[in-house]
Amino acid sequence: MDTLTWIIVATLAGGVLSAAVAGLFAIKAKASQIPMLVSYAVGALLGAAFIEVLPHAIYQSDSIEATAATVLFGILGFFVLEKLVLWRHCHIEECEAHDPHAPPQHGHGHDHGRSGMMILVGDTFHNFVDGVLIAAAFMADTQLGIVTAIAIIAHEVPQEVGDFLILLHSGYSKRKAMLLNILASASMVVGGVLAYFTLQFAESLVTPLLALAAASMLYVAVADLIPGLHRRPELAATAQQVLLIGLGITTIWLVSGWAHGH
Repeated sequence: MDTLTWIIVATLAGGVLSAAVAGLFAIKAKASQIPMLVSYAVGALLGAAFIEVLPHAIYQSDSIEATAATVLFGILGFFVLEKLVLWRHCHIEECEAHDPHAPPQHGHGHDHGRSGMMILVGDTFHNFVDGVLIAAAFMADTQLGIVTAIAIIAHEVPQEVGDFLILLHSGYSKRKAMLLNILASASMVVGGVLAYFTLQFAESLVTPLLALAAASMLYVAVADLIPGLHRRPELAATAQQVLLIGLGITTIWLVSGWAHGH
């Protein structure tokens, strides 16, 4: 397949298919199964960042220091962006509405409806950026694109499950919640295709975008996903989390090895 076809297939899988799978999973799954998905996603994100994306960004970079600085400021940038989204879109005492593991609240129907809509707005933007990052990875190297797409899919599924549950808590029907989630996820395809045609004229952006992709993976894993795992400190849960994180890392390592062999 050519690069554009890879990008379209990967963004479709990362966006639309993962949203559909997450919706079906959320309808049938028990709440206790979601942390298992999150643990696996942490491993996949960390594995992709350290095994594939960062090494590629460093190899292609003219300055390792500049690449490291891009990762650093990327992490700070994602922190500020998330703060702005939280500040803009929820009252302080209602921010747990963004937490799929928090118990549903009552008596705040209007605010729940708003946080449901804001989740969709944020998800659309996030998926668009993921599409750009997938395109940059494929334009640098096909195997890097495959690994990046798998890491993004791995964290998209538990994230989409959480978004779906928030939409249900916001008063949306199951059918409408799934449809809106899939539409928001389709922005990943738009971001990927748009990036393919614009990055062709700006090859110099590929390396910093890879550094930002690594920053995004590290931030999502460490700041968004791992704190949720700490809510289950008991030994059995911790052992399960470590095992699943290891499985996520192993998946990326195996896929990376397979991709290098092709």
